[in-house]
Amino acid sequence: MRILFLIFTTFFMVTYSNAQQSKTYCNPMNLDYGYTPIPNFSKGGKHRATADPVITLFKGTYYLFSTNQWGYWWSDDLLSWKFIHRNFLKPYHKVYDDLCAPAVWVQGDTLLAFGSTYTSSFPIWMSTNPKSGIWTEAIDSLLIGGWDPAFFVDDDGKLYMYNGSSNMFPLYGVRMNRTTFEPYGTRKEVLLLNEDRYGWHRFGEHMDNTFLNPFIEGAWMNKHNGKYYLQYGAPGTEFSGYADGVAISDNPLGPFRHESMPFAYKPGGFARGAGHGSTFQDVYGNYWHVSTMAISVKNNFERRNGLWPAGFDTDDVMYCNTTFGDYPHYLPSGKTDHLKSRFTGWMLLNYNKPVTVSSTFGGYHPNYAVDEKIQTYWSAESGNKGEWITTDLGNVSTIRAVQINYADQDVEFLGKSKNVYHQYKMYYSIDSEKWNILIDKSNNKTDVPHDYVELPETVEARYIKLENIAMPTGKFAISGLRVFGNGHGSIPDTVTNFIVLRTENDKRSAWIKWKQIDNAVGYNIYMGIRPDKLYNNILVYGANEYWLKTMDKEKPYYFCIESFNENGISKISEVIKVD
Repeated sequence: MRILFLIFTTFFMVTYSNAQQSKTYCNPMNLDYGYTPIPNFSKGGKHRATADPVITLFKGTYYLFSTNQWGYWWSDDLLSWKFIHRNFLKPYHKVYDDLCAPAVWVQGDTLLAFGSTYTSSFPIWMSTNPKSGIWTEAIDSLLIGGWDPAFFVDDDGKLYMYNGSSNMFPLYGVRMNRTTFEPYGTRKEVLLLNEDRYGWHRFGEHMDNTFLNPFIEGAWMNKHNGKYYLQYGAPGTEFSGYADGVAISDNPLGPFRHESMPFAYKPGGFARGAGHGSTFQDVYGNYWHVSTMAISVKNNFERRNGLWPAGFDTDDVMYCNTTFGDYPHYLPSGKTDHLKSRFTGWMLLNYNKPVTVSSTFGGYHPNYAVDEKIQTYWSAESGNKGEWITTDLGNVSTIRAVQINYADQDVEFLGKSKNVYHQYKMYYSIDSEKWNILIDKSNNKTDVPHDYVELPETVEARYIKLENIAMPTGKFAISGLRVFGNGHGSIPDTVTNFIVLRTENDKRSAWIKWKQIDNAVGYNIYMGIRPDKLYNNILVYGANEYWLKTMDKEKPYYFCIESFNENGISKISEVIKVD
């Protein structure tokens, strides 16, 4: 039996040749995120933040808009992004109205953009050359307004608007005039959450509805084979279980039928969450999903963006591939099948390995830089040149890429600033005595808060050292110094004694348990409502149990599991059915 979405975790992935796969990327997206402009939201300290991303392909170029960035990015390859400063505000708007949860869509030869608003005074902007930064008003004000808006142009040219962000009210939809942008009639209720049936709709980090009802927000629409796929974010942007669901209809305004499982879901790993995003096609026709990832330390709305392969299978089931979703993946160079892996097979080499540092500020301990939690970080006592951190891989390994994730400690400014950059040098060593340059960005003039570097040639090393040259602001602080490649030891054993306990008391939840593998550092749990469509994945580090809260109580489920370490991935376990 072929198990879709599991084939990309088997070890054959490393046989992909560099000649066939020329470029790799790694989440979170390495964008020059702005610092939140809202002082009242920054009680935990000034910090970077964005969310609610939209990527649109327009005239062969990708455009990325995201909340409160005072502009937008463009790219020719989904890897290198260039920022264009553009203020979409009118003088009387408050600063936090700057294209929050933006809607972006294409009509003919024009790109249009609209930001969330509860008022009727916000314009729709349009541009035929967005690389130039030149925009004009399509209309002065969209009178009906709308928070978390999304616009969809159907095959017949009809334009629809969807919006809503509430834990009380539904998502709404309405047909709009393509020229005047006036609605045809009133908005129609199109979708509500159903937390009594779907476990993942429940609010909270543990999906227990402790103090608030769940939120439905972030509408997005795609059409495939005559059916309408309405996507939505739930149950709360602050949580690792923040996901995008999908509901399907034969009509753009419904009625819609919820799919049992979230469509884009990433509750585990270094950077978590995959909610409130958009689904688009690249220049080759491949589908992608871009979405929000949560940090939620200095503020509940401290977030980043992530990019995932997506698509529709042969049964028209919409899927999003987030397995090893914050490890290096290959970008395609043509039409490809996203049900097959684009994971490079480059493993994380320094999870919870020894760390030494130049200094430590307060309780921001050195090993927080290698614990695979973006919420924790090491901070040096200063942001001065010469502060450093060294990670010991334990054994000599083949290194193929590194990712440096900076944290915000004692940031001194807010908003989007020009001439902001990081500068550093990175070294490698076999014995921690003789050091060679691995990466030299001492003259870098770009802002790289999640800098990912694929090495032009592999390197054999045991120690990696990162030395600070310059910070854009604040102290030298690292939430994740991540080294990718392959160790030279044994891959872990296949997991045994894998059980899923689902009781009649609440069939939305289950306790998953398995035998600990001595030489494993983590596990991938796969699940779905059909044995050949295990499209949801949960990555677990350093544990042999998981409390699952996401299930449709009316459906049986199928599960399997694999283990992994710095050397590779085990064989997958047999699929089990749980009624």
